Amino acid sequence: MAVKIRLQRKGRKKAPFYFIVVADTRSPRDGRSIERIGSYNPVPKLAQVDVDIERAIYWLEQGATPTKTVRSLLSGQGVLFRKHLLRGVKMGILTLEDADIKFAEYIKEKESKRQKEVEKIKSSEDKMHKASLEKESKINEKRIKELMEKRQAELKKKQPAQHTESEEVAADESHESTDSELAADAGEQETSEESN
Repeated sequence: MAVKIRLQRKGRKKAPFYFIVVADTRSPRDGRSIERIGSYNPVPKLAQVDVDIERAIYWLEQGATPTKTVRSLLSGQGVLFRKHLLRGVKMGILTLEDADIKFAEYIKEKESKRQKEVEKIKSSEDKMHKASLEKESKINEKRIKELMEKRQAELKKKQPAQHTESEEVAADESHESTDSELAADAGEQETSEESN
């Protein structure tokens, strides 16, 4: 029975999530598997990979062949390097302690690289966020300025209209006052004539 280490797709449409499984080559992609040894989530900017290193090494030593994608994932997690070190221990080139130390250094280096990538992504996201906020604030300032100019223009249009209305009212009042003065003068003249 030929055994492969491959991905088994889960998740919903356009949001894939994969299990890393050991399965018979004759079984379908999402069919029955012998053992699940990890998971892979490609959706985030930095893909999340979780692998049981000891079980993966066990199956590789038993002759299971990984697919191209799984091989790259296992390599990224240090499974293939660990298998290489254990082979050196079996051949007597290394001691188990030396192999563990080298593997710990390798994992530490990988973690530091991953941390730098995470920081780089966060800084780029922060820069993009700041740029979008600045752009939005400039647009808001422009809108506020346009609104203020529009309101000032409307106020200027209303002020001359108010002046003309007040002038008309004043003119009407002056006409009324002159009319009333004329009427009063005429009334005085009539009374003076009657008294004569």
